[in-house]
Amino acid sequence: MGTVNPLGGNLETFWKNVQEGKCGISTIDKFDPEEVGVSVAGIVRDFEPTDYFDKKDIRHMERFTQFAVAAAKQAMDDCGSDMKDLDPYRCGVIIGCGIGGLEMTEAEHTKYMEKGPNRVSPFFVPMMISNMAAGEISMKTNFRGDNFATVTACASSTHAVGEAFRKIKDGYLDACICGGTESTVTEFTIGAFKTMKALTRETDPMKASTPFDKNRSGFVLGEGAGVLMLEEYEHAKARGAKIYCEIAGYGATCDAYHMTSPSPECEAAARAMKNAYEEAGLTADDITYINAHGTSTGLNDKYETRAVKIALGEEAARKVKINSTKSMTGHMLGGTGAVEAIVCALTIENSFIHQTIGYSTPDEECDLDYCTDGPVEMPVNAALSNSLGFGGHNATLCFKKLTD
Repeated sequence: MGTVNPLGGNLETFWKNVQEGKCGISTIDKFDPEEVGVSVAGIVRDFEPTDYFDKKDIRHMERFTQFAVAAAKQAMDDCGSDMKDLDPYRCGVIIGCGIGGLEMTEAEHTKYMEKGPNRVSPFFVPMMISNMAAGEISMKTNFRGDNFATVTACASSTHAVGEAFRKIKDGYLDACICGGTESTVTEFTIGAFKTMKALTRETDPMKASTPFDKNRSGFVLGEGAGVLMLEEYEHAKARGAKIYCEIAGYGATCDAYHMTSPSPECEAAARAMKNAYEEAGLTADDITYINAHGTSTGLNDKYETRAVKIALGEEAARKVKINSTKSMTGHMLGGTGAVEAIVCALTIENSFIHQTIGYSTPDEECDLDYCTDGPVEMPVNAALSNSLGFGGHNATLCFKKLTD
């Protein structure tokens, strides 16, 4: 696994900061936030492109792609193999991205408005398109199998991991680099989310992203990438690979309800969870932990709580441990599900469930155990990771502790 996100530029730093309950949200300094009226974001600070790329690569690779390729390089190092013993057409790359190169889009549009269409960069289109992260990773690895980008808003990278799981389970691939990436912390994007009334106006980074808290006031926009190497078990076992856990189930549904609001019936989100754990051969009582979508918005947190109760049943829902990594990182859009999948794998490996930080005021409509009093150290045999995207896209992954 590999990651570049507001809590760290590599897996070790990220997990250490997660365990310590640190906040990766900070005051915006990329532009003057006064006019837009939103002053905090989950900004990647611990990343130096020259650690991964030469100057030419940097010039011709948008920031979201840089994040993804860097995280993929980390994941390849972490897995301990270049997979050269496999047919390259049996190795794939699936990387989700919700928006793509919006930073370059803004810059080139400004150039177009000021200087005309003939001054737009010839690299604009290939650098901006969302699938370029997956394309660039394949160029670095020579993986020639399935290669595409999932674009389902906040569920993009959870779908990417799920589809990679499917490709391996169904026999089409032996290994797959998967995950997601995003870099959209710009004045334009923040202005757009702000006019939707989706972002918090809180100025204190420590109080900005407070999932499940009664006084939550909107999500915090973040950026970052998470990449996982999924590998067919017998191949991994034969080479003595380090295995964090098993991905054992995947559920994907749609609310078919509204552009931005989750469905108040919560049935589709619940079905994604149920499909994931049932595919894994588990029951509701087997689920120890859920990494919630947990955006710190009024509707998401309330409806996700309701969905968990429907998916697991009231009794099991009250026993399960739930947290939101977004309390620390903000919402990384297309990158967030993969980073949270990484958290699930590390949670299982380390028997450590991180705290949902920033919480202070209980909400009667969010009445489950969100790990708000501190981290919980306990064995985790099965975990779910939820992502719920604009458009009604729901995706859930089920992870199991490897017992063989």
